[in-house]
Amino acid sequence: MKDLINDYKVVILACLTLGLAPFAPEPHIWGKVKWLAGGGVGMKPLDYFDTVLHGLPWLLLIRIGILKLFSINK
Repeated sequence: MKDLINDYKVVILACLTLGLAPFAPEPHIWGKVKWLAGGGVGMKPLDYFDTVLHGLPWLLLIRIGILKLFSINK
C-alpha cells in the first residue's frame, strides 16, 4: 500500500479517473469544491464523504509534489 501512494504514476492515474469522474458536465470534484466555497449550503454527510473520496487522489498528488520538491522522499 505504501508503494502505491508514493508512486506518482498510480496517483496521476487515480486523479484522472476517480479524481475527475464523472466528467460531464464538469468534473465532480470541481463541483464539490465550488459548493464548499459557496458555503456548503445543503450539503449532507454523503456529499462530504464524496468530496473526500474524489479529493484524496489530488491530495496524494500534492503530497508527492511537496515531497519531491523538498527531496524528503527517496
